[in-house]
Amino acid sequence: MPDPIEENQPAAQNSWAEFADESLMAMRLCDLGLSLSGTPVEGHIRQVLTELRSRGLKFRPHFWLSTEWFTPDGVPGIAVPFYLAHPRLTELERKIMLLAEGESAESCLKIIRHEVGHAIDNGYRLHKRRDYRKVFGSWSKSYPEFYQPKPHSRRYVFHIEDWYAQSHPAEDFAETFAVWLTPGMDWERKYCNWPALKKLRYVDALMKELAGQPPTVRSRRRTEPVEKLTLTLQAHYDAKRRRYGTDLPDFFDRDLRKLFSDSPEYASNESAARFLQRMRRQTRRIVARWTDAYQYTIDQVLKQMIDRCRKLNLRLTRTQPHTEIEATVLLTVKTMNYIHDGRHRMML
Repeated sequence: MPDPIEENQPAAQNSWAEFADESLMAMRLCDLGLSLSGTPVEGHIRQVLTELRSRGLKFRPHFWLSTEWFTPDGVPGIAVPFYLAHPRLTELERKIMLLAEGESAESCLKIIRHEVGHAIDNGYRLHKRRDYRKVFGSWSKSYPEFYQPKPHSRRYVFHIEDWYAQSHPAEDFAETFAVWLTPGMDWERKYCNWPALKKLRYVDALMKELAGQPPTVRSRRRTEPVEKLTLTLQAHYDAKRRRYGTDLPDFFDRDLRKLFSDSPEYASNESAARFLQRMRRQTRRIVARWTDAYQYTIDQVLKQMIDRCRKLNLRLTRTQPHTEIEATVLLTVKTMNYIHDGRHRMML
């Protein structure tokens, strides 16, 4: 059996690791000479493959480097984002997008288990089964660009952030599979009295049925492998930032005026724009923790708040500790409004 972790290119010297950001961004992805071999993500992949073996499953998805995490339709394999192949690229991803998805061992393992759910679905054509459609819905349903999650719903498991199981039947299956596969997960107890438990029991019975059986689809096709991508890092990130931007209207004014003021009596106080900029990183982390929103999206909301404060010439009216609390609450509310307005972007 071939190694599921495929070499994308022969190992290069990676002299670009010492480049300044501007020079690195001018490089083409295909010229980076990247490989999964020897990277931390390789170890995480092998761990999940061991988890599959421990469940009696003969399924072995193949992995390759590309622009992001994804599993192509009809392919029992998984693309891994190129930035996880080298610390310098992980650093760049974090700097530009504020978060490198899969950087930590915990998040990487969660994403791999999720993508393996898609890959095993493809490998055994599970979505064509009538019982699958009865439990999860139609796999052929169009993917929405945005979706409106219901954070308190118990009809879905919670594995990856952003209530991702709610976005599409295929994601519902992948998330349910990932929870089922996670070692030490007592899902019977955790999801006791949840409608989602029915889905977990279905996956449990289905995987027992598949144990020992080879997949019916054995394609080793790789979509958009990094060694064939001729776009520059600059072009890649320009497109990615456009994709995850918020494009929100300037509807902050009334709420910002409740927190700050342009009255002459506060003219000597710190500007609201400078204050928000100063607390930007700390506030972004706090809001991300409580909303599960993507940090880049939160930062775009905050950036528009800062821009409006600057244009309205707003300044602090109360003490800094009090303003910090209220500004954090305001950013949280605006972020949640963004999510619940049906504009929660598909990420993976």
